[in-house]
Amino acid sequence: MSDKTKKHKVCIIGLGYVGMPLAILISKKYEVVGFDQDALKIEKLKNGLDDLNEISKKEISSSNILFTNKEKDIKNSNLYIVTVPTPVKKNNEPDLRHLKKASKLIGKVISKNDIVVFESTVYPGVSEDICVPLIEKQSNLKLNKGFFVGYSPERVNPGSQGKNIADIVKVVSGSDNKTAKKINSFYKSIIPAGTYLAPSIKVAEAAKVIENIQRDLNIALMNEISIIFNSLDINTSEVIAAASTKWNFSKFSPGIVGGHCIGIDPYYLTFESMRRGHIPDLILTARNLNEKMSKHIFDRTLKGVEKKDIKYKSLKVLILGYAFKEDCIDTRNTKVLDIAKLFARNHHKVHIYDPLIPEQDISFQNLTFLSNPKSNFYDVILFCVPHMELKKLGLNKLKSYGKKRHYFFDIKSIFKKFEVDDQL
Repeated sequence: MSDKTKKHKVCIIGLGYVGMPLAILISKKYEVVGFDQDALKIEKLKNGLDDLNEISKKEISSSNILFTNKEKDIKNSNLYIVTVPTPVKKNNEPDLRHLKKASKLIGKVISKNDIVVFESTVYPGVSEDICVPLIEKQSNLKLNKGFFVGYSPERVNPGSQGKNIADIVKVVSGSDNKTAKKINSFYKSIIPAGTYLAPSIKVAEAAKVIENIQRDLNIALMNEISIIFNSLDINTSEVIAAASTKWNFSKFSPGIVGGHCIGIDPYYLTFESMRRGHIPDLILTARNLNEKMSKHIFDRTLKGVEKKDIKYKSLKVLILGYAFKEDCIDTRNTKVLDIAKLFARNHHKVHIYDPLIPEQDISFQNLTFLSNPKSNFYDVILFCVPHMELKKLGLNKLKSYGKKRHYFFDIKSIFKKFEVDDQL
C-alpha cells in the first residue's frame, strides 16, 4: 500500500482463532480496532487475556489495539477485515448468520472509498452475491463506486509450528484491478511469506474451499483402506510406510476428521454444487465415510474387547486427547466427543483426559472430563489425540491407567504395532 494507506485504520471483525492473531500482526504496522460482539471477550482482551490461549498477555497489552463491541468505535476505520465463523447447520447447510450480521454492521458504518476484505471460508459467490448487497442496502453505496471489496482466505493451521499467518502465502483478490492491487500491497506489507494475487474473488473463495476438500478426500481414502486392511489382518501404517518409498506417493494417514475446516468446508461447496444441479458424489462419499469413523472406532473397540475376554456390558473407558488435532487446544467440531458419546449412550463410563485443555463441563450422562486419570482403573484406553505432552508420558505410563487386562487402541498409530492392541 502507499504511504497514505499506512495512515488507514484497520478494523478486524471477529476476534477468534483467525481474527486475534491477524489483529496482533497488523497492529505492528497499522492502527487496529478489534471488534467482537461478545462483551465478556472484549473485557478480557482489554485486560490482556485471550480465552483461546493463542496470544500471550504481553502481546495483547503491547499491541495498542482498541478492543470494542461498540459500533461507534469502528466508524473511523477505512479497511474492514471480516474473520467471523462460518459453521454449518444441523443439516450441514452453510450457516452464514455471522457473516450476514457482520456485513450489515459494516454497511451501517462504512464511508465512501472504504475497503472490505472477507477472510471467512465460504463457497464461491458468497462475498459478491450475499455480503455485498447487504452492505449496499445498509450504506446506500454501490460496489466499486462507493466502496470496494476483496477476499483473502485464512489459512491458519492450529498447533503447527511454522504455520502461523506470517509464515503462509496469502491468497488475495479484489472487486476490481485497482482494489486487488491495494489489498495485495497491504497483505504483502505484513506477511513475510508473500502473497498470491488471484484473478477474481470467486477464484480466491474456491481455492480456499478445495484446500480442505482435498485433505478430506485423501484422509477418507486412507480410512477406507484402513477398514479393508483391518479385515485382512494387515497393519495400515506398515503399508503406508512401504508405499511412501515411491517418490510420488502422497502420505496421508487414517484418522478422525474434525475441526472447523476439513470437517465443515466441503459442505459449503457441495451445497452450492447441488444448487447448480450437480451432485458431488465423490466429495459427499468421502465426507460421509469420515463422519462414520467414530462409529467404526466404537464398533472395532467392542470387538477387540470381546476378543480379549473383557466383560463389556459396563466398560470403564479412558479417552486420551480431546482437541480436534494434536498439539492444539481447539475443540471445535472434535470427533473425539462423538466417540465418547457412543460409549456413554451404551451405558459405559467414560473419562476424557487432555493435558492441554482445562477440565470442561460436558453435560452428558456417564461422561466426565478430568484432570488426572486413575491408575489401574480402565477396561479400555483410546489414544485419540497424540499431543506431545501425552507421548512424553510414554506407553508404559499410558497403559498404567488400565487394569491388568485392558484394551489399548492407538488411533493414530503412534506406537509399534506389537506394543498395542489395535491401530487404524
